[in-house]
Amino acid sequence: MDALSKFAQQMGIANLAGGGAFIVGLIFLTALVFTWRFIPGVRAFAVKVGWADQPNARRLNKEPLPNAGGLAIFAGFVVSVVVAWALRPIFIQEVQIQVLAILLGATILVMTGFIDDQYGLSPAFRLAVQLLTAVLLVVNGLHIDYNSIPLLPNVSESLNQPLGVAITILWVVGLTNAMNLLDGVDGVVGGVSFVAGVVLLATAAQFPDRGTAVILLAGLSGSALGYLRHNYNPSRIVMGDAGAYLFGYTLAAVSMLGTLKFSAGASLIVPLLIMALPILDTTQVVVGRLARGIRNPLGHPDKTHLHHRLLAATGQARRTSLIMWMVALLCGVVGMVAQGIRPLAIVVTVMFIGLSLWFVAYRRVRAQGKEAQGQEVGQQPATSSPE
Repeated sequence: MDALSKFAQQMGIANLAGGGAFIVGLIFLTALVFTWRFIPGVRAFAVKVGWADQPNARRLNKEPLPNAGGLAIFAGFVVSVVVAWALRPIFIQEVQIQVLAILLGATILVMTGFIDDQYGLSPAFRLAVQLLTAVLLVVNGLHIDYNSIPLLPNVSESLNQPLGVAITILWVVGLTNAMNLLDGVDGVVGGVSFVAGVVLLATAAQFPDRGTAVILLAGLSGSALGYLRHNYNPSRIVMGDAGAYLFGYTLAAVSMLGTLKFSAGASLIVPLLIMALPILDTTQVVVGRLARGIRNPLGHPDKTHLHHRLLAATGQARRTSLIMWMVALLCGVVGMVAQGIRPLAIVVTVMFIGLSLWFVAYRRVRAQGKEAQGQEVGQQPATSSPE
């Protein structure tokens, strides 16, 4: 029993009998199972009403593909938060206003993204909404302290706050768009969001005052994994802007709630390392478009993203998503090492992520094989029975 308690402490579980780890696991499974089971119904309704991405030169689908997956992901996330509130409200009451701000901002962005998916909204309007939701976090106490960022010179208190607010807005809006721009190949954003969520969860779990961040990340990670079961190539549904905005915004917000204030040397370094993949992808795309004379780099889609280049090199969507997952996991490990997380916790986190991704990918491939066999049987000509 002592050995088990020591193992739990190295994983960030202070009291094995306290029920905290059980509740986090239950929240994760609630989001996973709800999203997993809810998506088929959402997909059927989306097909019926025409919520779908039409084929074009940039998209990989050859026929209309339902794009309402973001709604199912959001529903799974919200259900898990409600369960958390019911089971352990004290975790959330301490930062209740910040949690409500995150949920309100996420709701606004999900609705904006969904409307854009179906009807199209101007880039200026989408950016205005993103700025509004970022400001919503700032006015409710979620912001970055500029003077806590290493390698930057300290400034007076009169400058510290406005600079911190500016960096916070850039962080939230930037990561929201980065996740959206990364969504171009089946399984990429779902897998990268799952990896980032679990790594941030494992990091936050090492600090006793980060229980709320752990709970929110458990729900978000479970929803991502449940969605990925239906999105791994060949995808049956995509998340659209609604889902990508949800992941980018919530990860940016919760990282401030949970892991940007871990010590006197608090900084953006660890979350930046953990989420380096979408950030680097967006940076190279924007710089490339500006270099080609495009004045609005976010409003002119092309095929210069890392996943597009990988797809062209590998020729397989599955291989592309697997490589992106591994790169995201490597970035996460670097971030955990930089944070000083115990080696055992890093190893267990990597194993959990790897096994989880293998499980949903295997289930999707197996289901696709059964679907293909059913189609072949249905296409076989009927034979007359002997008289």
